[in-house]
Amino acid sequence: MSEATVQRDQPAGVPPLALTGERTMPDVPAENYWYRRHLAVYEWVAARCAGLDVVDMACGEGYGTEVLARRARSVTGVDANPEAHEHARLKYSRPGVTFVRDLIESYKAECDAVVFLQTIEHVERPDDVLRHFRSMLRPGGAAYVSTPNLLTLAPPGAPKSDNPWHLREYRVEEFRKLCASVFESFELYGLFHARKLRVHELALRAGWDRVHAALGVTKPFYDRFTPAIAASDFALRTDRLERALDFVAVLRNPG
Repeated sequence: MSEATVQRDQPAGVPPLALTGERTMPDVPAENYWYRRHLAVYEWVAARCAGLDVVDMACGEGYGTEVLARRARSVTGVDANPEAHEHARLKYSRPGVTFVRDLIESYKAECDAVVFLQTIEHVERPDDVLRHFRSMLRPGGAAYVSTPNLLTLAPPGAPKSDNPWHLREYRVEEFRKLCASVFESFELYGLFHARKLRVHELALRAGWDRVHAALGVTKPFYDRFTPAIAASDFALRTDRLERALDFVAVLRNPG
């Protein structure tokens, strides 16, 4: 196993996790882009969960549960993977935070918000999963569900990317249809590059790939650039959703 795919500098007594491609994690410098891309959405959701009881489904390593706990009244992180569960329990447990090892389909607890980020593309029956989340929500509660845009992952014309963990990837209208099949009231947002990632995106369009390759600076440039990416280098908005990196749905239970 390459050291580049294993978490660095974990607290004493916390076993580091290795990347498998199924989930992203902090403390792996080469993974920083994907971690910050996920973190940006967790922080956006956390700001909307102040004082609430929250369930973080498929919480993985647990970093998102910790982010939510900074604002929420209580957070329960749920994950079926035994290594991820043990890691999260040891690393992030504190008053107001609980980690439960269970399947997303079977865990149930009344709550104000369900958070389910970058995972619905992994499940066989996403409509049933959304119905399960709705059954957990108190009146006026909301489920926050994100998923990658198929058009940013898959080759043109392909039904999905080559990610073996993804069972289905969505275009914006497909994701909208799924949300509407279970929730009457919802909002859709898109995650986009901002700040230095937007500058980098424009530079790529202008031919930066050819320049750094010709100059022989590819590795030193990205060795510095990738670890410097922050959550603030992403932004959520509601326009041009077909071009978004990820879709984020806010699915509302009637009050």
